[in-house]
Amino acid sequence: MSITKPRRPQDSAPDLDILGDQVTIHPAGYVEPPSSGREGQERNVVEHMVRFRESPFDFLREVSLHVSGSGWRAYEDVIGQPIFYNGFTDFMKSAIMQTPMLKKRIEELALKRVEAEDIQGLLGDGDSRDRRKTRRKEELEESLQEVAEKLTDGMICKLEYKSVIRGAYYICTQLLTRAYHQGRLGIHVSSEEILRLRSVAEQAAKKKHSIIFLPCHKSHVDYVALQILCYRLGIALPTVVAGDNLNFPLIGPFLQHAGAMWIRRSFGHDALYTTLVQSYIDTLLQNGFNFECFIEGGRSRTGKLLSPKFGILSFLLDSVLSGRVDDAIICPVSTQYDKVIETESYISELLGQPKPRENLKDFLSASSVLSLRLGRVDVRFHEPWSLKGFIAEQQVRATSSPPSLSSQSSESRVRMLRTLGFRVLSDINAVSVAMPTALVGTVLLTLRGRGVNKHELVRRVEWLSDRVRDKGGRVAHFAGAPTEVVVERALEVLGPGLIGTIDDLPETVYHAVDRFQLSFYRNMIIHLFVAEALVSAAMYTRVKFGGGPDIQRISFEALYDQVYFLSQVFRGEFIYPTAGLLANLNKTLKGLESDDVIVLSRDAAGKILTAELSRAERDRGRENYDFYCFLIWPFIESTWLAAVSLMSLTPPSKAEENVWIDFKQAQEKAQLAGKTLYHQGDLSYFEAVNKETLKNAYQLFEEEGMIVHRRSQDAKVPSTVRLAPEWTPTRDEATGSIIPEGKLWRFTEMIAQSRREG
Repeated sequence: MSITKPRRPQDSAPDLDILGDQVTIHPAGYVEPPSSGREGQERNVVEHMVRFRESPFDFLREVSLHVSGSGWRAYEDVIGQPIFYNGFTDFMKSAIMQTPMLKKRIEELALKRVEAEDIQGLLGDGDSRDRRKTRRKEELEESLQEVAEKLTDGMICKLEYKSVIRGAYYICTQLLTRAYHQGRLGIHVSSEEILRLRSVAEQAAKKKHSIIFLPCHKSHVDYVALQILCYRLGIALPTVVAGDNLNFPLIGPFLQHAGAMWIRRSFGHDALYTTLVQSYIDTLLQNGFNFECFIEGGRSRTGKLLSPKFGILSFLLDSVLSGRVDDAIICPVSTQYDKVIETESYISELLGQPKPRENLKDFLSASSVLSLRLGRVDVRFHEPWSLKGFIAEQQVRATSSPPSLSSQSSESRVRMLRTLGFRVLSDINAVSVAMPTALVGTVLLTLRGRGVNKHELVRRVEWLSDRVRDKGGRVAHFAGAPTEVVVERALEVLGPGLIGTIDDLPETVYHAVDRFQLSFYRNMIIHLFVAEALVSAAMYTRVKFGGGPDIQRISFEALYDQVYFLSQVFRGEFIYPTAGLLANLNKTLKGLESDDVIVLSRDAAGKILTAELSRAERDRGRENYDFYCFLIWPFIESTWLAAVSLMSLTPPSKAEENVWIDFKQAQEKAQLAGKTLYHQGDLSYFEAVNKETLKNAYQLFEEEGMIVHRRSQDAKVPSTVRLAPEWTPTRDEATGSIIPEGKLWRFTEMIAQSRREG
């Protein structure tokens, strides 16, 4: 693939040349890219745009090109079904209201209400009773129809005017390139993936199939990035699922005309609204309109992928599984950032501060980020796949003779839905790019010392980059720039608020200033090393005793037991390979042995008997082994803290057996106790008080039957929690103190065995 020399922004507006099978997107690396080779396969789609103060004439020229719709800006002949025409909204409303599913639901609800009124005697009796029931049913159906039409108008996206999307593209691109513009950087994509996506989009358009984009969600910029890419590449814009918390005055209607569909954060037991959402999704997919929703639901405050949310995903699966939609194409998308705009607010939320409600004032005040140097955005597209094909594969696995698509039991459907969600997450991880800021942040958070000099920082970043590639991950390249230059750029992006320097020394020392916020970037790549981290934490049950190899050596059986325990504890935090624990453990041990981190002893049949640190790793000061431990230790401490907090749920000696505690307050007190323990020196990591990790731990406790969670259906009445009887510790009758024995005590001790000491 040939690469053209990038034109200067003042020469022309940025362009993407698409000629047959050749795509040339003007490059934007840290240095000029090579003329050929692998490094040239990544491109910047959105470059720096002209500013009025820099070049007023060129600025006005750019504006005029967008207003007039010159060239690709016209957004004509897009790949996909027709959108942005007068009457699109009316067409969608009519199609939704005519769906058999919605008509049937309205009739059912009206009939149910009539029967209730009849039982109450509100419709009278006698010969005219049946006529009154019929008339009342018609009135209710008409009323429900009006409610459904109003809900539809407030929910659906209204792709009516090309002038709106042209203006939206220009405004969003201006905002984005002002924030993510360091070194002329912007949105980067893989040319190979873009070519493949366009090819898939062309085939889908011919078959009238929708492309369902399922991105990860780290920032509100995610909404903008994918829309900009689709617009710039001439692909029909997807309808984007968005929470109605963003539907505030002025901004809400603008976004609705640019592709947003508004849904409630919770549907509750509203049968009409649930059916309406399903009917809208059916209508979109039946007509081949592209669709986008975030697989994690809300934004990840921690930097790593969250467990999938199955609400909208369930609607999508049901559309194809029921046969109402022939097929749809799933396209997992990874969006990675050098720096995420919202990280400071995320940390406040994770430390227990309530999330502020979105409003226009805060939206406008966020313009301060436009002067920041936030680096670049990397968007990667996994190879798309057929949802219908996925369903067929799952059915073949479940039974020797595949049934029809619609004949699925409730249990098998739930299993299929979960498999779908975690496959998407796995695909996102597979194409995610390790950004320089993530590499630098991870290195600084996995040092045993307080800081590191530039040479050592560069060395460890190179080591980590190699490990990422060895694990099948991707490392963001910068057109051949040396590692030292890339590290300097990452340090500049992260800034002194996250990474500090000590300059009055023979050489500058770099150290983590805000470890909590820096952990967000570490978590972007932690998924690659979860297996090694769990094994290292399990080995630490022996390594922490110090001494020689004989003392630190661990048997395979003891290692397996602790890895199994930890993997179960963190099943809500991380995504594991599907091969099974034993196969994954053997593979991980062999990998660590190959890297000369550990030494394994085997019997004559080749079965692993013991594991211990290698001589080379001891000579290195355990730097590679410690790296893996430092990745997992904050999560271990957080779960230990949550387990310890359960002790406080133990009823007083003379209290009744069932003592219910406010569930939210229980978690808040656990967080407060963690902050106290950290400042007293009993916790090593402040991020152990992470609200999200504590919540996941409590979810685990509920799944394991350790606690009983009584959920309230009334928003004004809090949910409550108590310890399950078999997990409730015993108190000393004389002193009232908890006796250190029982299931909860043993569980907490199992976690504590892998906690960091010293």
